[in-house]
This record gives sequence, structure tokens and C-alpha cells, in this order.
Amino acid sequence: MDVLLSYLLSVQTLLLVFVIVLLKSSIKFVPQNRAYVIERFGKYQSTKEAGLNFIIPFIDRVSADRSLKEKAVDVPEQSAITKDNISLSVDGVLYFRVLDPYKATYGIDDYVFAVTQLAQTTMRSELGKMELDKTFEERDVLNTNIVAAINEASGPWGIQVLRY
Repeated sequence: MDVLLSYLLSVQTLLLVFVIVLLKSSIKFVPQNRAYVIERFGKYQSTKEAGLNFIIPFIDRVSADRSLKEKAVDVPEQSAITKDNISLSVDGVLYFRVLDPYKATYGIDDYVFAVTQLAQTTMRSELGKMELDKTFEERDVLNTNIVAAINEASGPWGIQVLRY
């Protein structure tokens, strides 16, 4: 009788541990200004926003954890040639944020690198359209043109550039 009771207690304890592990793996707390991209059997299932969320344990998994905060990235120094054939060295800081975690995860491999490269290319292109004197006078116009061009190209990636 004692063996049977001991066996039942150990089965109940094991069952309780299994239920606790199951609950722990099914509850996901997503922090504010973050989004989790969920895959079911390796295929996109949903995007979980901030707060308490539930997933199916052992079937669903968090494939990406995306920050929705504004991010600042240093754009390395580069040389550009103005319309009047003068070489300049320019650098900058790019401010952007993720608008669509799904597109940022599946639309491009490394969105930070891609946006930085796009900013460099666009800066050289915009400076090539201006004379040296105008680059100093029209910095706001230059910034607006660069941001608009980058946003047009980075739209399919779910990224919005705010300032450059």
C-alpha cells in the first residue's frame, strides 16, 4: 500500500512539474516598444505586441525580437563629389525605427546595414546634384531629400527613417 501511495505521489509531482513547464513556455511577456515575430513549424504565424501573450508550446517559437524604438546609427565617413567637381568628406547619423516587424524580419537580412548603405549612397547622389556653396546653405533641403529617398527605398523593409 505504501509503495502504491509513493508511486501516485511521484506521478502527481511529475505531472505538476510538466504542467508548470508547459505554462511557463506558453506565456510570453512582450516588453513595451518591442514585438516578437512568432513562427509555427518554421512558417510565420503572428506578431505579438507588448503585453501578455500566449503561444502553443513546442509548436510555436519566437523567431525574432524586434525593437520598435528609434535607433541612431553612425554613418561612416565617405567622400562625395559635388556638381562643381569638388571632393567632400561627409559623415552623418541616421535615425530610424522599425514600423513593421514582419517586413523587417522577412523582407531583408540585416536592415541596419542595408539602411546605412542606402544612406551613404543617397548622400553621395544628393551631393552630386549640388554645388559646394549650396551644400552649406541648403542643409535642410539636403536632409529632406535624403530622408525622402531612403524612406521610398526602405518601405518594403518595414523601416521608417526619421532624420539624417
